[in-house]
Amino acid sequence: MKWTDTIRIAEELTDKYPDIDPLTVRFTDLHKWVMALDGFDDHPDHSGEKILEAIQMAWIEESR
Repeated sequence: MKWTDTIRIAEELTDKYPDIDPLTVRFTDLHKWVMALDGFDDHPDHSGEKILEAIQMAWIEESR
């Protein structure tokens, strides 16, 4: 997975953190959690606020 795989990342986060409300997650924590996902293989510096926001929005949609 890469940073741009927002939907797949959101699916993985939903599975790994089913009781977490994505709206309460700080981007610093989200960054760490994405980096720790199994199968994630991208450089830490290739993300930014725009990408983290897209992941968060996809996670919100996925957790509905």
